[in-house]
Amino acid sequence: MRLPLPALPFRHEHDHEIMRLAVPAFGALVAEPLFLLADAAIVGHLGTPQLAGLAIASTLLATALSLCTFLAYGTTAAVARRLGAGDLAGAVRQGIDGLWLAGLLGVMLAVLGFGGANQLIGLFGADAETSRNALIYFRVSMIGLPAMLAVFAMTGVLRGLQDTRTPLTVAVAANLLNILLNLLFVYGLDLGIGGSAAGTCVAQWASVSAYLFVVIRGASRLEVDLTFSRAGVVRSFRASAPLLVRSLSLRIVIVLSAAIAARLGQPELAAHQVAFTLWSALALGLDAIAIAGQALVGRYLGAGDIHGVRVATRRMVEWSVALGLLFALVLITARNDLPVLFTQDPEVRHLLSGVLVMIAIFQPAAGWVFALDGVLIGAGDARYLAFAQALTVVVFVPLAACVLIFSLGLVALWLAIGGWVVTRLLLLRLRERTDDWAIVGAVR
Repeated sequence: MRLPLPALPFRHEHDHEIMRLAVPAFGALVAEPLFLLADAAIVGHLGTPQLAGLAIASTLLATALSLCTFLAYGTTAAVARRLGAGDLAGAVRQGIDGLWLAGLLGVMLAVLGFGGANQLIGLFGADAETSRNALIYFRVSMIGLPAMLAVFAMTGVLRGLQDTRTPLTVAVAANLLNILLNLLFVYGLDLGIGGSAAGTCVAQWASVSAYLFVVIRGASRLEVDLTFSRAGVVRSFRASAPLLVRSLSLRIVIVLSAAIAARLGQPELAAHQVAFTLWSALALGLDAIAIAGQALVGRYLGAGDIHGVRVATRRMVEWSVALGLLFALVLITARNDLPVLFTQDPEVRHLLSGVLVMIAIFQPAAGWVFALDGVLIGAGDARYLAFAQALTVVVFVPLAACVLIFSLGLVALWLAIGGWVVTRLLLLRLRERTDDWAIVGAVR
């Protein structure tokens, strides 16, 4: 794809559509982490053992949820294709199959998680009081796990139907309800850390109820069958399962990076944690463009509009790279001021300042990666994404190993992460330049 001088903001034919989807998607993405953030703020006042227990339970929950994002991504692409082909009823039915898959998977993981909670929490080697608090929070949270996964699926349905405003509305309302219930259960009813988990579960099931109301109303209007379809659920799983490999590969890089930072030293681990938090926050903005890509590309391919796909892809790349450049400028400008907000340790501040330069350098490339990732997900090109992501891990591991073996330091670790980003970009660009992924029709 050539990248000549881009059109001015909001002067391109696709700008309105991209922003109509991306801006509410960004709001919903920002709202999602607030569930656990609100819990941390409220539980933190109960005591250190409770907060430490929450940290363990939240790590396990976040890992499970990050691996299940394929429920949203796969559903978005499949629903958008059928919508583009003019089969609105088929689009809704596709979403219902995805919802059934999420519900079944959620129940299965909840049962396994509840039964294996002691073993999972034991892996962290925490003291008895911390482990007890983690066990309480984690087991209560299993009640809400099916709801969490169902929300993924129904968010994917609405994104595929080109609606990102409803997920934003539900996410904001659920977070407000979560805060109120946490305060009531933890302090009003004196239920402790278990009350925090219970309040979050109620908020999550309330979100599911709101989504179900929207989906059932639409299905009823279109006379779409809501019953379980084994063939439909199997089809949804087969189409989305490669995205699980993609998510797992991403998680391996994240965990391995943290493990290496821990072995470099305590100041390095502290700086790495702050750096990764900032990296993740910036990723929310880039991911909003990727979500717009999933919805638009799926719809255009369903309608058989290859030209529309190519033009929209180029414009989303331009927006995402520009956003990456903006993030880079902010990080470079604030590299000496941002560390003060997170730590008083001069060594950690010094390390973090250097890492922020590395993060800034690779932000434009990260923007390009997010845009193309969203485009290929929207095209349903899940198998290639799984292969490419697994290959990036093969490249990253020796780079990260060199950092550890030769004690090259934290900046070198983030240089290795940057190399991983560039590898992702090269593999995605190789695919995007072909026509193999741009398969038209209601079903890939």
